[in-house]
Amino acid sequence: MFIQTEATPNPATLKFLPGKVVMPEGTADFRDAESASNTSPLAAKLFAVPGVNGVFFGYDFITVSKDGAEWQHLKPAILGTIMEHMMSGAPVMATEQAKGHDHTEGEFFADSDAEIVETIKELIETRVRPAVAQDGGDITFRGFEHGVVYLHMKGACAGCPSSTATLKHGIQNLLKHFVPEVLQVEAI
Repeated sequence: MFIQTEATPNPATLKFLPGKVVMPEGTADFRDAESASNTSPLAAKLFAVPGVNGVFFGYDFITVSKDGAEWQHLKPAILGTIMEHMMSGAPVMATEQAKGHDHTEGEFFADSDAEIVETIKELIETRVRPAVAQDGGDITFRGFEHGVVYLHMKGACAGCPSSTATLKHGIQNLLKHFVPEVLQVEAI
């Protein structure tokens, strides 16, 4: 098994491409070992590597975030952990219920804005999420209120120094262009 790695715009996060599907549906974002312990055997093993402080699973990639350790020291242990887990045939997630997530969970918007929200969600799904996934992250719609679109950034995007520029200049401009009701975009 050959696992490729790619740098992301976030210097504290590296993208690992195992050459197979990681999450057939949805994504999974783990910000600490406790959240991974009963949900994902692979994420729990990755958190056991000293210096790992975030794990994100996309369709065919894994992004790992570090807390200050050097990649040259972490990368071999992470590669070994991913390879061992994938070769064992063990599941990435512990249960069927844990696979993926409901993209509508926790959404908020007025019923009168349903048509606008549908357009926003379609733009995010077709134009924004594929580009963000290239950088090892994910972004999901959370709400629309008083002209403000609220988005949740995950994986390499969470805490990335360039995520504010992406959010304000890229995503905000795109949404404002296609949906005049959008005044600004905020991360939550």
